[in-house]
Amino acid sequence: MKGVAVVTGGGSGIGRAVALALHSAGWRVAIAGRRAGALNEVRLAAPQILAVATDVTDEASVRVLFDRAQSEFGRVDLLFNNAGISAPAAGVAGVELKDWSAVIAVNVTGAFLCAREAFRRMAAQSPRGGRIINNGSLSAHVPRPHAAPYTVSKHAMTGLTRALSLEGRDFDIACGQVDIGNAATRMTASIAGGSLQADGSMAAEPTFDVEFVASTVVHMAGLPLDANVQFVTVMATKMPFIGRG
Repeated sequence: MKGVAVVTGGGSGIGRAVALALHSAGWRVAIAGRRAGALNEVRLAAPQILAVATDVTDEASVRVLFDRAQSEFGRVDLLFNNAGISAPAAGVAGVELKDWSAVIAVNVTGAFLCAREAFRRMAAQSPRGGRIINNGSLSAHVPRPHAAPYTVSKHAMTGLTRALSLEGRDFDIACGQVDIGNAATRMTASIAGGSLQADGSMAAEPTFDVEFVASTVVHMAGLPLDANVQFVTVMATKMPFIGRG
């Protein structure tokens, strides 16, 4: 067995693909998400996976997730900090506070709460240490139009990655970030059909198989703790990223 992994947002999309790939690679896996039905569908594919209904914006719920993982498997070696949402498309002047607050609550506060809980467990366990992999985005580098809440949240994720990397050194905790561009999931279905570009035009954008994100995370997770992929970008080759804007 490789170790024990916790995957948030594990019921669908990137989280599901990563959880199943880690399981196939020999990890013991706990998945978290708000939709119990989606989590149970993952367990149909891999019954050994532990599914824990979790609200990452609630610190008590996050604590229960890690308690369950530690109780079931004995320790926590890896967190794939993946849970995230987006807001309805709107220019800055039209962003509703409730939409802004929801994105920041999940993508920033939720990511912090999960990282904090993982950090605490990893620093205290024996053998000490572990790895946190944050799901960033190309939006951690450059914005899409009409996506200010998501863009800000993903820039914040980069700050969290750097803070965890610095503070983790004293506790044998490594932290890296995978920035993903247009993996084919339900969230990117509209992008494949046509997406607003920086020049105001609409254009379909290419996507790529989410399994290549999963294999990238498995590679990052499998490194010894004295080696780390700090930042990696995995994207559809021909998507409009280089030169965006």
